[in-house]
Amino acid sequence: MNSNNNIFVQYIQKEDIFRDKKTLSSAFVPQKIAHRDIEINQISSMLAPVLRGYKPNNIFIYGTCGTGKTICARFIVSQLKDAVKAAGKGLRVLYVNCKMKGVSDTEYRLFAHLIKEMGGVVPDTGLPTDVVMRKFFDMIDSKDSQVIIILDEIDTLVKKIGDAFLYNLTRADPKKTYITIVGVTNDTSFRDNLDLRVKSSLSEEEILFKPYNALQLRDIIMERVRDGFKDGAVSDEVVGKCAAIAAQEYGDARRALDLIRVAGELAERAGELVVTESHISTAQQKLDLDRVTETVRSQPSHSQAVLYSILRLNEKTSTAGGWKDRRMLTGDVFETYTEICSANGMKPLTQRRISDLIGELDMLGIITARVVSNGRYGRTRDISMAVKDDGLMRVKNLMVERFGE
Repeated sequence: MNSNNNIFVQYIQKEDIFRDKKTLSSAFVPQKIAHRDIEINQISSMLAPVLRGYKPNNIFIYGTCGTGKTICARFIVSQLKDAVKAAGKGLRVLYVNCKMKGVSDTEYRLFAHLIKEMGGVVPDTGLPTDVVMRKFFDMIDSKDSQVIIILDEIDTLVKKIGDAFLYNLTRADPKKTYITIVGVTNDTSFRDNLDLRVKSSLSEEEILFKPYNALQLRDIIMERVRDGFKDGAVSDEVVGKCAAIAAQEYGDARRALDLIRVAGELAERAGELVVTESHISTAQQKLDLDRVTETVRSQPSHSQAVLYSILRLNEKTSTAGGWKDRRMLTGDVFETYTEICSANGMKPLTQRRISDLIGELDMLGIITARVVSNGRYGRTRDISMAVKDDGLMRVKNLMVERFGE
């Protein structure tokens, strides 16, 4: 085949708008993290006992999405590893993204993942959980070095498998090695739901990351733009718009970086060398749709069944002549939910549990569930879809694919 006829030649010849695209990723750890000096110094001082061979306290880092929790934790621990190495001591850092499927579904898989992170081998299933745990503790003892375990999105892990693993980690008694847990979570009430024995054994310190304001976000974006885009590709006005949008959405730096990166990709595909405010607007719409799709896809089966019930009822209320001359209430959703469960071989949960799942979907911004009073009959929820147009169609297609028409 003639290389001149290759469909990708045009992309090779096209001028690139990016200088180093990876620096625009929220996972990229820069040499300096803006507007987090206080938090970095606090966490560093808490982990500093490692340098003298002592065990630091466990640490919980709280804050909403995109406030720099994970990036700061990884930055600090990376610096700590260098300092420990220079001091001639040993330190092992294990990172776990607790939202990853197949890693944190069970306590067995969690410890199997930790073993693999240390270079060990363990089957995905088949061994008793206590055997896998013992193997993990034997491995860290054989290294004769301290271990820091970063549990990112730790609240997700506890919701899935309970908090017994925290008790097991904190109550372990290795002969040579100390284990320090650094928990990262968006849920500021996370600790309140832990078992009293777990709370007692953790003895943790807490750090709260407050949301960035618009000016701070502007500085963060500007630093990444200088490294990520070629000169003149992004104007101050475009950076300002990104910062303003992200500041309105709880000061989310991750959102700001995604916006500017996706806007750059849209400009590049259109053969343009400058990112405009219209590119930012289009990127915002695209990210909103992607966020909804990923959120729905990651929900447990029963939450998806509840959502599909609401979708079905929403369509009935939208048809000519209406469905019922009243609002969509929790009882209506539960009735349709049980039908979906029956058709898909699922055992229905209780109506009270379904009410909890409706509340969780409301918190995620997929539905709107307003509590209303029925007088002496108690309270219920007036429910509607918060997702509209293209997003609604995407959600429906996912649910049809999962449960059928």
